[in-house]
Amino acid sequence: MLETGDNDYAVGRCGEISRFQIRPQLWPGGNPQDTMAALTVARNIMQARVERFEQTHGRSPNDFEFYVLWNAPAEVDHPVSCVVERAQRYVNLVQRDERQTQAATFFRKGANAS
Repeated sequence: MLETGDNDYAVGRCGEISRFQIRPQLWPGGNPQDTMAALTVARNIMQARVERFEQTHGRSPNDFEFYVLWNAPAEVDHPVSCVVERAQRYVNLVQRDERQTQAATFFRKGANAS
């Protein structure tokens, strides 16, 4: 969604469709411009990939592995350098958002304590 700017009409250079940039061969049908339909498809794709990862590795994927599972699932154990770079940027964004949420929660609790 970062790459598409939440544009439901986005089409990637490999033909990926919807704001989630789902490859055409994975799209089960329906309207990719329908945000909820696209979200359901994305969730179903990731659920299957995460379950396979958990069966193979005996644990849930971390944020880095989650990104790789979405963008290059066959490379999850040995991603190429460009995938590593993008996955690390994703992890940095997730961690930044978590820190911002923690700070906001801390300050809200502090304001409510007075």
